[in-house]
Amino acid sequence: MTTRKKRKGAAGLTGSLLAMMLFLSPPAFAAEDVADACGYEPISGENPHYQVTNCLLTETALAYDIPPEIVKAVAHKENGDWSHFQANGEAIETADGGIGLMQITNYQQYDVDRLKSDLIYNIQAGAEILDQMFARRDLPTINDGDRDVIEHWYFAVLAYNGTMPVNSPVVQATGERNDDAYQEKVWDIIEEYHLLPLARIPFEPGDFRYDPEVRAPIEFVTTHYETELPLTETTYHFLNGDTVYSTTGGLQFRERPTRESSSLGTIAEGEALTITGSFVYDESNPVRTNHFVWYPVQRSDGTKGFVASSYLTAQGTERPDPVEPPPALPEPPAAPSEFSDVPAGHWAATAIYQLSERGVIQGYPNGAFGLNDSITRAQAATLLARAEGISFDNRPNPNFRDVPRDHPYYAAIAAAVDEGIFSGITATSFQPSAPLTRGQMAVLLTRLYSFESGGTSHPFTDVPAGIWYEQAVQTLYANEIVAGITATAYRPTMEVTRGQFAVFMQRVID
Repeated sequence: MTTRKKRKGAAGLTGSLLAMMLFLSPPAFAAEDVADACGYEPISGENPHYQVTNCLLTETALAYDIPPEIVKAVAHKENGDWSHFQANGEAIETADGGIGLMQITNYQQYDVDRLKSDLIYNIQAGAEILDQMFARRDLPTINDGDRDVIEHWYFAVLAYNGTMPVNSPVVQATGERNDDAYQEKVWDIIEEYHLLPLARIPFEPGDFRYDPEVRAPIEFVTTHYETELPLTETTYHFLNGDTVYSTTGGLQFRERPTRESSSLGTIAEGEALTITGSFVYDESNPVRTNHFVWYPVQRSDGTKGFVASSYLTAQGTERPDPVEPPPALPEPPAAPSEFSDVPAGHWAATAIYQLSERGVIQGYPNGAFGLNDSITRAQAATLLARAEGISFDNRPNPNFRDVPRDHPYYAAIAAAVDEGIFSGITATSFQPSAPLTRGQMAVLLTRLYSFESGGTSHPFTDVPAGIWYEQAVQTLYANEIVAGITATAYRPTMEVTRGQFAVFMQRVID
């Protein structure tokens, strides 16, 4: 295979043009190219070898700019052994009308005979339906909707099977997570067969409205979710020459792309490796124990071998120094004696002026502090780093696409990430302009400062047990750093104002 670049394929087309190309003429993404890439020669009524199907699913997913992990897991959920044909040579058909490997039921858009006889056409239909579900405007979105992030496809996968109550992320009667929902099962498959730990974004009963006794679609009350949980990017976009990092210790460095080959030793967690070519499929055939692929890599000592894609990431602790030093943030101006919008008797005045005198916090050029303005993630990173006296100089580039080296907050963000205070929304996205929420703030403060655990349990009904910010809220509440908006409501998704953040910081410092 040649070096693979990220391809948009048919996913870059829209509306009627896409429909015309796919349904009024042969598939625009060229099924013959997918067949050639995978060495697939169709035999009527016969399933190809497992790794050939692996390739067909992967190449089609990449053509539609969908993480292959998603398409493969959906295929596995529909047909556990990736079969399209039955032993008698007929296409698999289920009682509910699903056809073939991808269990296509949306017949009106497709040639039913081809769905049965043509495996690539069946896979293409499944990929296109997923792509259409991702583009729907009536489904909730997650963070910035980056297509490369697997968790961002959660609601598209839900809709692939149907937005009926059975697939609600939360069981209304109990408020518990619906582990039997279709998309949750697909997530389980990705974790088991791609060996990728996925984030389970927390949901609440009030996010969804439905009647379990009526066959009617779920109403999505919450239309957008922001999370600081570490999300997972697809492992299929590494290019020849890229530096990647091992996500686990004791990783076997294989002589050939299969677990059955000799080991060339073990790789340490965080070890830097160089990609030396495009990924390849497992040499063992058939193999029914994994969905991942293998990358040829080179270690720093020049040794070459293969590593499973599941254990590689572009985000590592080792980074080359930038060719030119990043621009440093200017020193904060001298603290003003008074901000125009912070009178002496204001509830936040003491904290704001104390932090200002220390050079931690500053106002706007017009003399105002911006008391009620939302504080952004970039501003919060800067304030926390300044409060700890952390140097902004010579920090590794965190490689966020939305924080280039000429970004005004680059140096502060790089320092905060390097010190472990902050993390990106994904490995390549920081979202510097996004407002900080009360849930995120609680996590940041407990990540930076040590507090005694235990104490009085928090009374907040909107902070469910086990949610990613629950322990942080509990810790800060027990240490009298935060209180609720009401006696029983913390409002974890509410944006934090600059005044509030100053008060929280000063309480922690005190």
